[in-house]
Amino acid sequence: MPKYIIERGIEGAGEMAPAELRGASQKSCDVLRDLGTEIQWIQSYVTGDKIYCVYYARDESLINEHARRSGFPADSISEVKAVIEPATAEG
Repeated sequence: MPKYIIERGIEGAGEMAPAELRGASQKSCDVLRDLGTEIQWIQSYVTGDKIYCVYYARDESLINEHARRSGFPADSISEVKAVIEPATAEG
């Protein structure tokens, strides 16, 4: 399944309390359960005013549907084409 990075502009995301982050996670997981097995949330990175999420999904339409149902924006969706890391430099 393709891997995607989703950029979500959420003002004050980095200031969210643990209970708020837990609530957002629970809402996301509820929607994911309804959408079925062709979409999977891997993890997210919370910054000042954005959350960057890593998902596996059949296609972008499922990510957009998750955004619509959950109320979390999907401002940018990019398919991951390759992963590089320090070991990549070693060939």
